[in-house]
Amino acid sequence: MKLVMDAQEVEAYIAEVFPQVEDYQFKIDKLNTGTISVSMKTREAHLRPGGTISGPTMFTLADCASYLIVLAHIGKVALAVTTNLNINFISKPEGDLVADAKLLKLGKRLAVCEISILTKTDRKLVAHATATYSIPPR
Repeated sequence: MKLVMDAQEVEAYIAEVFPQVEDYQFKIDKLNTGTISVSMKTREAHLRPGGTISGPTMFTLADCASYLIVLAHIGKVALAVTTNLNINFISKPEGDLVADAKLLKLGKRLAVCEISILTKTDRKLVAHATATYSIPPR
């Protein structure tokens, strides 16, 4: 397993083929072989009643981190898609978030990732997810 795109190339490609992701303000903080760290600035639109960050927001961050790490390793394959994502919410999230994702398996047709969603300031675990991506034939 090796990287075929660096962080800047992945972000530029996403901006080109998936521009609506800009609404989430994701940023790749760190990208290495097999791992990625993606941060997200949260705002009022991401909150649910009670002032906590919504589950769909954390789900989206986990899904995006998985997509980005897969693309970094397979290249410009926009049609790689989520086939499964399971998330467990651990504790109340507050503030900006970061997703640390690890590529567990990269095959010809499937990629499997593990994602920890943490608060950016104190790195408190708020959710844990696993995701499987389908990679189209190339």
